[in-house]
Amino acid sequence: MARRPAAPPLDGLRRQIARHRQDAGRKEGGYFVRETFRLDREQARIKAREWFDTWPKAAYWTEVESWRALEGNEIEFTMRRLPTAD
Repeated sequence: MARRPAAPPLDGLRRQIARHRQDAGRKEGGYFVRETFRLDREQARIKAREWFDTWPKAAYWTEVESWRALEGNEIEFTMRRLPTAD
C-alpha cells in the first residue's frame, strides 16, 4: 500500500491570506488621505499652500496629485498626504 506524502506546511500561506484580508479592509486608494477642491485660481493656490504648511512634504509626502483648469478661472485639484508622519 502506497503512502501519501506529508502535506506541506501552510503557515506562510495562512499569514499571506491574513495580511491580504487585513489590507482589503482599508479603503481603496491605499494609505493616503485625499481631498478634492474646486476653487478659483488664487484660492486654489492658498489652499494648496495651507496643506503644505500644515502637513510638510518631507514628513507627509504631501503633493498636488492632479489638477485641471476649468472655465471661469476655476481649478479642480486633488491634494494627497499620508495620515501620519511616522
